[in-house]
Amino acid sequence: MLFPNDQLRVVEMTLPAGAKDNEHSHPNETVYFIKGGKVRIYVGEESMEAEIPDGHVMYHEAWTHTVENIGDSNIHAILFEPHM
Repeated sequence: MLFPNDQLRVVEMTLPAGAKDNEHSHPNETVYFIKGGKVRIYVGEESMEAEIPDGHVMYHEAWTHTVENIGDSNIHAILFEPHM
């Protein structure tokens, strides 16, 4: 957690190469990928692969998912979420 207040939460995230996080949820979020990479994203029983470039900005409505880093380098991102 880099910055929390009653309106916004800013979180720094690093996902090492080969790592898979636990299923978790986000409110609407904007993510800035300092260092992107190749990921597999699981939403329920479905999954998809994506190549995220360095400097990519992503917006996503509230969701529950799991992310697996299937690339060769660590992924580093900053998440901006409305405080719930």
